[in-house]
Amino acid sequence: MSVIVWHNPKCSTSRNAVALLKASGEQPEIVEYLKQPPTATQLAQLLSKMGLTARDLIRSKETVYSELGLDDLNLTEDELIGAMVTHPVLINRPIVITDKGAVLCRPLEQIFSVLGDNAVSEFEKENGEVIHRPSTRS
Repeated sequence: MSVIVWHNPKCSTSRNAVALLKASGEQPEIVEYLKQPPTATQLAQLLSKMGLTARDLIRSKETVYSELGLDDLNLTEDELIGAMVTHPVLINRPIVITDKGAVLCRPLEQIFSVLGDNAVSEFEKENGEVIHRPSTRS
């Protein structure tokens, strides 16, 4: 399975996502999107694949969010995507993309929705909290 992670190494959730993938035997392709920002087209395609809007993905707690007035509900999808491309710190993370789909891993447990049966059944995060893969029994 091909696995790509839009990663910010300063983010503990992002580091945990990479560690969980590696513990599951994956060798993810790491995209440090702060260093290699996506194009507007790439971001729009990813949003479509995740079933999210730009507003769903944007980090509203960043200073640049308020500086740019991005809380204005009249802003279009293209305007929000443009802001995230210009200021990639506004892109929430981590995003994990596999053959099964793409997901914003907030909370981290969301990662299991795009992993196969080889994913670890439990994982200890940096802070010592243990998360468990959801049961696949019906």
